[in-house]
Amino acid sequence: MYTIYHNPRCSKSRQTLALLNECNVSVKIIEYLTNPPTARELEKISEKLDMSPINFIRKKESKFSELGLESYSGSDFELCKIMSDNPKLIERPIVVKDNKAIIGRPPENVQGLF
Repeated sequence: MYTIYHNPRCSKSRQTLALLNECNVSVKIIEYLTNPPTARELEKISEKLDMSPINFIRKKESKFSELGLESYSGSDFELCKIMSDNPKLIERPIVVKDNKAIIGRPPENVQGLF
């Protein structure tokens, strides 16, 4: 089972989901803006992506600047909490399969999970 953290308004997210559907894999869709992952879930996603949360935060979102995250020096868990509380900050789409995750930018990146 693949899980996609999806924003239906995002073209890259739609393209990534279409690619998964074309491959006839079972997909659980989580619309993360209405059902955001918890800080603990984001921490696990961070491990599966093999990257710190600061590397999959949307730095061009206005909320990033509003929260003063350009000079963030707190813990990864606290950053995950901020991302959970402000899901627009989460890079999209993120696809998870077992113990591995990938950011679908470009959508073809997801092929690394097959």
